[in-house]
Amino acid sequence: MLNKVIENILNPFVNLLIGVAVIVFLWGLVEFVAKADNPEGRETGQKHLLWGIVGLAIILGAVGILKIVQSTVLGLFP
Repeated sequence: MLNKVIENILNPFVNLLIGVAVIVFLWGLVEFVAKADNPEGRETGQKHLLWGIVGLAIILGAVGILKIVQSTVLGLFP
C-alpha cells in the first residue's frame, strides 16, 4: 500500500519539483546571457541561477533521505 503511494504520488511530485528547479536555473541562464550589458539583469539572472541550484540540491537531498528511510526503516526496497 505504502509502496503504491510512493510510486503514484510522491515520485511524480518530486519529478515536478526537479523540473521546476531546472526551469528556474535555465531561465536564470537565459536572463544572464540576454541581459549581459545590464548590471541589474545580470544580477537577476545570477539570483535565478543560484536558487535553481539550491532548489535542486534540496530536492535531491530530500530524495536521498527518503530512499534511506524507505530501505532501512520501511524495508520497501531490497
